[in-house]
Amino acid sequence: MSTLLTPLWHGYRDASLILRVSIALVLGVVVGLVGGPTVADWLAPLGELLMRLLKFIILPIVLFTLMAGINQGRAGSLGRIGRKVFLFYLATSALAIAVGLAVASLLSPGEGMSLAGAGSVSVPDNPGILSVVLGIVPNNIVAAFAEQDLLGIIFVALVFGLAVAKMRQSESQAELGEKLYGLIEALNAATLRVMGGILHVVPVGVFAIVVGTVAEQGLSTLLSLGDMVVVLYIALGVQLLVYLGLLKGFGVPARAFFREARTPMATAFATQSSSGTLPLTLDAASRLGLPRSLYGFSLPLGATLNMDGAAIRIAISAVFAANVMGAPLDWSSMLQIVVVGTLISVGTAGVPGAGIVMIATVFSQVGLPIEAVALLTAIDALVGMGCTALNVTGDLVGTAVIGRSEGERIASRAEPQTVAAAGQGDVS
Repeated sequence: MSTLLTPLWHGYRDASLILRVSIALVLGVVVGLVGGPTVADWLAPLGELLMRLLKFIILPIVLFTLMAGINQGRAGSLGRIGRKVFLFYLATSALAIAVGLAVASLLSPGEGMSLAGAGSVSVPDNPGILSVVLGIVPNNIVAAFAEQDLLGIIFVALVFGLAVAKMRQSESQAELGEKLYGLIEALNAATLRVMGGILHVVPVGVFAIVVGTVAEQGLSTLLSLGDMVVVLYIALGVQLLVYLGLLKGFGVPARAFFREARTPMATAFATQSSSGTLPLTLDAASRLGLPRSLYGFSLPLGATLNMDGAAIRIAISAVFAANVMGAPLDWSSMLQIVVVGTLISVGTAGVPGAGIVMIATVFSQVGLPIEAVALLTAIDALVGMGCTALNVTGDLVGTAVIGRSEGERIASRAEPQTVAAAGQGDVS
C-alpha cells in the first residue's frame, strides 16, 4: 500500500498549488451538485479543518511578519506608507461603488420582481467609524490575540516592532535589541515553515467547502435571483479591469502579479473569508518580492478595512432594491450611496454579517426598503464568494502599486519556491 501511496503523494505535493486548488474547485462543484447535502455533511470536517488551520496561523504570521518588516525598513517611511495605504483603500472602495452603480444602472437587475414574501432579516447594529478607530487600540493584549482582532494585533506589532527598532539604534540597548530582533526573525521563519505544511491541506479543504456551498445553495436559488448574481459578477469583472489598468499604470507586471495572486483569489472564493485567506495573501506578496515592512502592514489592514467586493455588492443591491420597489435611483441618490457606502465599508470592518450590515445601513440612508435585504440573503453565499475574491485581489493590488511607488521591483518567483524556503532568508 505504501508503495502505491508514495508516488501519489509526491505527485500531489509537487503539483503547483493553483493547479490543485483549481481541480478542487471544479470537483467541489460537481460533487456538490451530484452528492447533495448528505455528501456535504460527510466532508464538512475537512473544510472546518482548513479554516481552523488558517485561523491558527494568522496571529503569528501577522505579528512576526510585521515586527520583522518594521526592523528591516526605515521607521520614518512607515507613516508615508500608511498614508498611501489608507488613501488607496478609500479611493478604490469609492471607485468600486461607482463601478457597481454604473453596471447595475445599465443592466437593471430586479426589474419586474416583487417584495411579496420577502420576509424579514435580523440586522446587527452598525458600530460606526469612530468605534472602529477606537477599537484599533485593544483594552487587553491577550484578549486581542484570543479574539483574533486583526486591527488590535497590527497595533501591538507596530508598537513593539518600533520599540525593538529603537532599542537596536540605542547605544545602551543595541545588543539586547539585536537579540530580540534575532528571536523575532527565528519565530517568523518557524511560522513560515508551519505555513508551508498548511498549504498542502488547502486544496482538500477548498474541495470540502465548495461541496457544502453548492449543496446548500443548489441551482434553484441561482435561477431565482440569477440576474442579480450575473450583474454582480459582471461588475466584479469590470473592477478587475480597473485593477489591471492600475497595475499597468504603475509598471507592475500583470502576468507575474496574477500568477501569484490566483491562489489566494481562488481560496478566498471558496472560503468567503478575507481574514482566513490572509496567510496565503501574505505568501503571494512575499513571492512577488515585496518588502515585509509593506505587506506585513497593508495586507492585514486590508483584510479588515478594504472591501472593494463588498462595496460593489452595496451598489448592486441598492439598484436591485430600487428596481424591485419600482423607483429607480436618481443621480443624487447614487452620489449619496458612493459617499455613505465608502464610509460604511470602513465602519463595519470585522463585524459578523458585515455585508448585511453595510447593505441595510445604506438602504436606510437612501430610503430603500430594508425588507429587500431578506431577498438578498438567499444568494449571500453565491455573491459572497466573488466579492471576497475581489476583496483579496484589491488588497494585493494596493500593496503592489504602493510597492512600485516606493521604488520596489516586482517579479514572480520561480514555481518551486515555497513559503518555508522563503522563511529562511530575507523575503523583502
